[in-house]
Amino acid sequence: MKGRGLITTLLVALFGALAGLFIYTRFLDRDKLVIGAEKEKQEIRDNARYTSMVPQSGVNDFTYAAELTVHAVVHVKTKATLNTGYSNPLYEFFYGPGASRPREVRGFGSGVIVTADGYIVTNNHVIEDADEVDVTLNDKRTYSADVVGRDPSTDIALLKIKASGLPYIKFGDSDAIRLGEWVLAVGNPFNLTSTVTAGIVSARGRSLGLLDNQYRIESFIQTDAALNPGNSGGALVNVQGELIGVTTAIISPSGAYAGNSFAVPASIVKKVYEDLKQYGEVQRGLLGVNITDVTAEIAEKENLKEIKGVYLTGIVDDGAAKAAGLAEKDVVIAINGEPVETTADLQEKVNRYRPGDKVEVKYLRNGKEGNKTVILRNIEGGTGVVAPGTQSTSVFGATFSPVTAGEKEQFRINNGVKITSISDGRFRDLGLGRGTIIIDVNGQKVNSATDIRKATNDEKSLASVEGFTPDGTYFKYQTRR
Repeated sequence: MKGRGLITTLLVALFGALAGLFIYTRFLDRDKLVIGAEKEKQEIRDNARYTSMVPQSGVNDFTYAAELTVHAVVHVKTKATLNTGYSNPLYEFFYGPGASRPREVRGFGSGVIVTADGYIVTNNHVIEDADEVDVTLNDKRTYSADVVGRDPSTDIALLKIKASGLPYIKFGDSDAIRLGEWVLAVGNPFNLTSTVTAGIVSARGRSLGLLDNQYRIESFIQTDAALNPGNSGGALVNVQGELIGVTTAIISPSGAYAGNSFAVPASIVKKVYEDLKQYGEVQRGLLGVNITDVTAEIAEKENLKEIKGVYLTGIVDDGAAKAAGLAEKDVVIAINGEPVETTADLQEKVNRYRPGDKVEVKYLRNGKEGNKTVILRNIEGGTGVVAPGTQSTSVFGATFSPVTAGEKEQFRINNGVKITSISDGRFRDLGLGRGTIIIDVNGQKVNSATDIRKATNDEKSLASVEGFTPDGTYFKYQTRR
């Protein structure tokens, strides 16, 4: 009986406790429970609203980057006047033989605002030869733009409009991007303003041979973000909305997007922007070397353990590399401790420095590692600031590249420059064409466009030209002027 009584007492106590808990939660503290639930719901809503305003790592949500950057990408419109070259008998009757009617040509592209007071980076090819450049903002305001400076070597130009308080995109770290990382391209394809496309980084350090320039620097970021005509000069941004490149080119058999697009990395763009803004000309530090990628054949010939690095095919006589003790057939493997695997790597890394800067060059010679401290020089062979226009590689309508070691051996010469492109000018009038090697101008040996410009007193006089045609025929022209 005592056992049954104990059990009954326990059951009664348990029932009483449950009943008390029910009454307390049901009638006495309901408000507190409701308030607690609502507070939790509000915290969830606040957190959701906050997280929608910041970039989310690993989440394919591009709204933050798009909203942050679309207002800082502008529509660039250009106007140029060109001679058509066609023959119009009536026009020639009044104006003489060879006269042609000028034709107005309009172009368009994109640009990226990089400061609140109106500095805009774009591609050089977007504004090259333009007589007028206009910029339309995303809010439809239009400004006339001044060209601060151009750099054909990187295909970057800098514009300035008279405005303030503009939205702009901050420079990001293009060195930190990884293959497979999500990126956005913002621009104005086909004159369709404020267009955003997404893709991933497909490759880095691409050299495409697009820029026809002695000092060209090609180390493109490759993506599969869709680009089309009009995107040139636009922004390539990461998911944080930072500028990691300026969109420049596509590879396409039809002229429209076909799967691959390319951008100049921000590491190059920022240096060009800063130089053009401060000096009006890019202050390019030069090693003074001719280079090529290490191939399997070169690696075997030079007894290299790995097929990477940059092979020095020639050393400029008065260049920085020769002064530091580098030699032909050396293989550069690092600049300031950063590995160098291709010519694009080397060009991009050296391009970050100005004349007079010191760089540590690690190299291989006869299988042994060495280090040299190289003081970079400018295009004129010095270490000072060069004036605007000095680095132009066009002389008398032609552009040039240094002759290679193989060409020196083939033609039995110690110096010279090769014509890489040619348009209307004195050299074309003389019958010179692409591939022609020039070794002497006005009795002076030449190794660069600058040498030719100096020998001709800045293109004011041309008395003689000596060299070889592409088929190896020696020539020497004596002119009357």
